[in-house]
Amino acid sequence: MYPAKTLAEKIKLFTTILIPILITQIGMYAMNFFDTVMSGRAGAHDLAGVAIGSSIWVPVFTGINGILIALSPIVAQLMGANKKEDVPEVIRQAIYLSILLAGVVMVAGFFLLDFILSQMDLETGVRDIARHYLMALGAGMIPLFIYNTLRSFIDALGQTRVSMMITLMALPVNVLLNYIFIFGKFGAPALGGIGAGIASSLTYLFAMILSIYMISRHRPFARFHIFTMWKSPSISAWWEQLKIGVPIGFAIFFETSIFAAVTLFISVYDTVTIAAHQAAINFASLLYMMPLSISMALTIAVGFEAGGNRFGDARQYGYIGITIAVVFAVIGGAGIFVFDDQIAALYSNDISVIELTKQFLWFAIFFQLSDAFGAPIQGALRGYKDVHVTLLMAFVSYWVIGLPSGFAIARLTDIGPFGYWIGLITGLAAGAITLFFRLMYIQKRKVRQIGLEEG
Repeated sequence: MYPAKTLAEKIKLFTTILIPILITQIGMYAMNFFDTVMSGRAGAHDLAGVAIGSSIWVPVFTGINGILIALSPIVAQLMGANKKEDVPEVIRQAIYLSILLAGVVMVAGFFLLDFILSQMDLETGVRDIARHYLMALGAGMIPLFIYNTLRSFIDALGQTRVSMMITLMALPVNVLLNYIFIFGKFGAPALGGIGAGIASSLTYLFAMILSIYMISRHRPFARFHIFTMWKSPSISAWWEQLKIGVPIGFAIFFETSIFAAVTLFISVYDTVTIAAHQAAINFASLLYMMPLSISMALTIAVGFEAGGNRFGDARQYGYIGITIAVVFAVIGGAGIFVFDDQIAALYSNDISVIELTKQFLWFAIFFQLSDAFGAPIQGALRGYKDVHVTLLMAFVSYWVIGLPSGFAIARLTDIGPFGYWIGLITGLAAGAITLFFRLMYIQKRKVRQIGLEEG
């Protein structure tokens, strides 16, 4: 990352950072995509079991990961302020913290998983697959959290191509392991959806080992000597990351958990409805990788410029990111409209599942447009380390407006499960609008602050 002066230079630099992040995010999500698609080929119960398991796992993972990705604006601002000597210890303490968080989640899962699943009206086969799928994922939790911590460090330096290469190397490993454990190849037992969890855990371990190797041996990472001179864990250092990371984590949790809550509410319907909903949400989430990647790139770019008190440049990056996201959202919506048959057929051979998936996909066109505004704005605000008000906005938009309205429409009208999707659209739109006004306020405040200091 370096200061760019003209708009053209900023667009070029932002694109250089964004494209590898996008490829990385698509690659990482493709692991979940292949878990879902390949499990669906094993049977509707396997698809539904992985759907329920994912609905429980994704909010937990993304919420905790929000704490880990707080490392990106911290390191970006240190680099922008030319305080490189402070970076190594920040990374080491973040690794300690990632291991601790993984341990907390694993212990919580041990005591709560059976209770959570027992509260859901699921067929016995679906419940068993969901339970063992999550247990298998839990085995790879520590490598996953360490990898995401290291990836935040890599990306904060602007070296997003390295993360891209690690993910592209890990993806075929994940597909091969899915093939082995889901369908029982090369002497392994055919485990269906449970095998997808085993494959993912082994892939997380592979990605962690690759990232450690790259940071230890290659420039510019090696000059930081991250894996030498270890000190004892520092609660004060953890607190610095937690102050930023916890609000980010909860904001992400509030957004992702609303999707999980909808999946849990839809579990009262039949297996075909659960499978169709999961297929549609899985594909829509794949499209979400574009605004999410833009959000991550904006955190790096805005954080770097804000660290150097170049707030006019930071504002320009924000507008660049939002514009790119909206353009691609329009293209994605058009793609869903034209190719809905082909998209639905990716997930199942069952005609009833395909037809219902298509109907869910049409609603996805609209809420991914809201994501195109909301996600990049969140990324820009994180670059400014403005996270506490964003947390409140996320809670109100998703849990006070989105979910209750969806529940009411689904239960009080003849729309049925589609009502929940209307609620998702409403919540995401409300979030995007409030976040936009918050960004305008922060940008003006930062520029005014510099003016007063110079005066």
